[in-house]
Amino acid sequence: MANFNTHLNVAFMVSGTMSLTVYKAGLLNDSGFLVCVALGTIGGLLPDLDSDNSTPIKLGFNITSFIFAFGLVMHWRSELSLLSLMALWLAGYGFMRYVVFYVFTNMTVHRGVIHSVPYMAILGLGLTYLNYFVLQLPLTTSWFYGLFLFGGAMVHLTLDELYSVNLSNMKMKRSSGTAMKFYQHDDKWWYCLLYIILLLLLYVAPPFEPFWQQLRDPAPWAQLKVGILPDMIESMRR
Repeated sequence: MANFNTHLNVAFMVSGTMSLTVYKAGLLNDSGFLVCVALGTIGGLLPDLDSDNSTPIKLGFNITSFIFAFGLVMHWRSELSLLSLMALWLAGYGFMRYVVFYVFTNMTVHRGVIHSVPYMAILGLGLTYLNYFVLQLPLTTSWFYGLFLFGGAMVHLTLDELYSVNLSNMKMKRSSGTAMKFYQHDDKWWYCLLYIILLLLLYVAPPFEPFWQQLRDPAPWAQLKVGILPDMIESMRR
């Protein structure tokens, strides 16, 4: 299995390259380019949320705990005293960081249903839905954000599968097949639930056809082809 640094670096490089390509084609603006890089990198860490001692889960719960505590304080800031707000801050952080974290890590198994393709597809589609219908972002941007999150997760799963091959004597390790999962019989009811949720999200997802038509439009890719080489090299070719 690839380690944290490998997942982080490879996800960053892949998402950065793809984001830059889409940006140079004129399909994303400056902020969209940066968000896609960030989402692809985050996606490269997401499948390890089910590992109790992984860096992503600890970092994620630390950030979530801070945000949760901050939200509580901001909601009650005008109604409680300073000492009460301090107590609420500590209680909110402690609840998320230790109680919820304990329950989550005890309910999940590493390389279980979270470490699977349908689960990551749900996260990607869910983000697309949130961006388009809740945050009111443009259709193209919403789909790119969801796809980059999902793509980063696929980079993670692919790396784990590649690391399950012993290249020195070309044989599969015992971990082979436990990363890129679409179904596992031991968790069949969980997978049934995942696919039901996935089908529902596909049914209510933002329209995909206009986004696909924009990707198929030759104009952006012609623009990318013109700017793919530095001006000096391009002039020498002419």
